[in-house]
Order: sequence, then structure tokens, then C-alpha cells
Amino acid sequence: MAEKREHWGSKFGFILAAAGSAIGLGNIWKFPYIAGENGGAAFVFIYLICIAMIGLPVLIAEILLGRTTQRNPVGAFNKLNGRPFWTMVGGIGVLAGFIILSFYSVVAGWSIGYIVEAVKGTFYNYPDAASAGEHFDALVHNAWWVIGYHGLFFILTMIVVYFGVKGGIERGSKIMMPVLFVILIILVIRGVTLEGADKGLTFLWNPDWSKITSQSVLIALGHAFFTLSLGMGAMMTYGSYLSEKDNIPAAALEIVILDTLIALLAGVAIFTAVFATAQDPAVGPGLIFRTLPVVFTKMPGGFLFAILFFLLLTLAALTSAISLLEVVVAFFVDEMNWTRHRAVLVFGFITFLLGVPSALSFNLLADYKLFDHTFFDVMDFLASNILLPVGGFFISIFVAWVWGLDRAVVELKKGAVNLFEKHAGIIRSWKWFLKYLSPVMILIVFLYSIGLIK
Repeated sequence: MAEKREHWGSKFGFILAAAGSAIGLGNIWKFPYIAGENGGAAFVFIYLICIAMIGLPVLIAEILLGRTTQRNPVGAFNKLNGRPFWTMVGGIGVLAGFIILSFYSVVAGWSIGYIVEAVKGTFYNYPDAASAGEHFDALVHNAWWVIGYHGLFFILTMIVVYFGVKGGIERGSKIMMPVLFVILIILVIRGVTLEGADKGLTFLWNPDWSKITSQSVLIALGHAFFTLSLGMGAMMTYGSYLSEKDNIPAAALEIVILDTLIALLAGVAIFTAVFATAQDPAVGPGLIFRTLPVVFTKMPGGFLFAILFFLLLTLAALTSAISLLEVVVAFFVDEMNWTRHRAVLVFGFITFLLGVPSALSFNLLADYKLFDHTFFDVMDFLASNILLPVGGFFISIFVAWVWGLDRAVVELKKGAVNLFEKHAGIIRSWKWFLKYLSPVMILIVFLYSIGLIK
């Protein structure tokens, strides 16, 4: 017998959970360094334009599909259209969530491991980024270390999802998101009060238009799409737990604002500390595990702030992972009439097992390559570069051209009557963006992500 459909206890709970889905590892480490490398405030300005043109319209559409159908991605397309192709598009979202979670939890596990390293005071044994990098390499070359923390992170994710939408995801988000924000504010205050912090602020906020190239615009466009968890069914699934009283455009805007605010604050916290301790800001992805441990050892109170930072990183990863597992769980609850508890236990374990080869890609399976890439890299490329943009593209096409904007607007009005009456131009803009501009821009993201545009 199918379980009764769950719903959010409050709009605030949905906003925090959905923002938590969007706020992940990319906000804490990726956005700050790509902004710094691509013109600082100039890049941020272009990014905000991109997120308004591609992120917000598709986010509204994806949440709307979920709320209208009260189903997971497969069930949503099946209910509104029923043709095998569109059901398959929904399946792409479920598959993407499944694959991403398998390797995402490996990196998230590192952040838990680094909380332990910070508590042990290990960072003080390494005076420079090179030696800290060697320590990181030694840790990830230890298969048991990587798999152990991968497993621990998965257990935490499964526990939250196991207790349901209101009792697990919403309650967890109401605890984790405020804690995440408070920790980030503490780190920002610590960063800006360090001597030499002004150089970090200049790096991040001084607009350098000479660094803005076509490549910069493509990077901003891609990040605007990926940062909001679009195309993987997470927002559609979370939207399916909304009621018709909820204002979707307002909620989507709040999610975008929170996601962007966290990314910008993370940039301030990281780069003020990096410049104040004379470290290299341009090390890219290695910034978190190779450079920041040294940064913390060189700043007053660094022992405590190291623990707080990696706790922040873990919470950001956890809120995203929860939404990814929920996509898979919702599919089996809605379409296969499984109980939530069974779906969480079975597919949590299966996803963990799929993540083991990704965990071993840094040690025992490091020399085993497919197309000159490790298993981890292949899974990352398949999900991030193919499944997500393909899913996002067809979501915009479906709502605008197949389901139809007239039907979509009827559903969108529910809970947002005042918006339609007072700001009709906003709705017209949404329809135009979703029908014409968003699909083209997502297609460009896809071609860029697979290397056909440079």
C-alpha cells in the first residue's frame, strides 16, 4: 500500500531545504576561486546576469513541475505527458542524482576527515602548502581512510532522509542551515579583521574587466546552472512536497539569493585569510585541502577556525547530499510503492557501494583508467557534463513547448496571485526566458562542458 504523500511543515522549511540543496561544496570552494581568477566583482556581475537569465527561470519551472504533479521527476513527466521519451527525461534526473551522490559523498567524506585532522592539530605539522598537500595525498592514498569517511557521510545522509520530509529533511535543514550561516559569519568576521585582509577583498571585489573574456562568460554561465542543483530532479522532488498555497516565484528568488549570498560570504572568509597569511590564491580546487590548513596555522585562533571551517564544509555537503538521496527515494516511493524506510536503506547502501570505486580512484584503482580517466572522473563527467545540462535543457523545453506556458501559468498563479496582478511584466519575462533564452543558454553550457565550445 502506497504511503501518504508527505508535505513541508512550512514555507520556511522548504526554503532552507531547497537552499541547502543548492548550497554545496561548490559554493564554499569553487565559486570564490573562479570569481577571483576571472575578474573579481566583474565576474560576479556577469554571474548574476546569467543566474537571472538561466538559473531562476529553470528553477521556477522545475519546482512548478514537482508541485503540480506531486511526484518525483519520472512521475511528473509521466503524469503530464505520458510519452516514453519524457518519462526517460525524468529518469535522467533520478539517474543523475544517484550517480552524483555516489562520488560527491567521497569528497564530502574528506571534509569530515579534516574535522578530525583539525581537532588533532595535525595542520601544525606542515609549515607550507606543499607539505600540507603531501599530507592530503597520503590520506587519500589510504583506501580505508577514504572509504571509512565516505561511509560515515553516507550514514549521516541516510539518517536524515530516513525520518522523512518533515521529521528528517525539514527538521535537519532548520538546524543545519542556521548553524552553517553562523559559522560562515564567524569566519568572515575573523577574516576581515586580519592584518592584510584588504588584499583579499580587493582580489574578490575589485572589478577587473580586462580578465573578462568569452571563457569567463561561459564559466559564469555554467556555474549559474550547476550551483542551483538544476537538472538532477532535486528541486522538482522538493517542489512536489509543496502545497498550492505556496508562492513558487518568491520561493525560487529567495533560494537564489541565499545560494549566492553564501557563495560570496565564503569568498570573503577564504580570501581575506589566504591573503593575510601570504598564501597563493590561485591554486584552484586544491585551495581547500592543500592551502587552507596552512592558512589556519598562521592566523590567531586558527585551531578553532579550522574546525569551524571544515564543519561548515561538511554541513554544506550534507544538505546537498540529502536532496540527492531524496530524488532516488521519492522515485521508489512514488512509482514502486516502496516504503520510505526500505527505499532509504536499500538505495542508500547501493549508492554507497557505487561510490567505492570512486573512493578507490585515489589509491588502489588510481592506475585503472577509462579513456585516460579514473572511475571518479568518469562518473563526474557523465553526471555533471552530460546528464545535468541535458536534463535542464529538456525541462525548459517541456514546460515551454510541450506542457505549454498557458497551462504552466495557470499552475504558477496558485499561491502567487498578487505577483501576477502587480508585476505582470515579471511573468512575461519568465515565459520569454524559458521559451527562448534559457534553452539556448543551457545548450551552450552543454557544448562547453563537453569541450565543443572553448
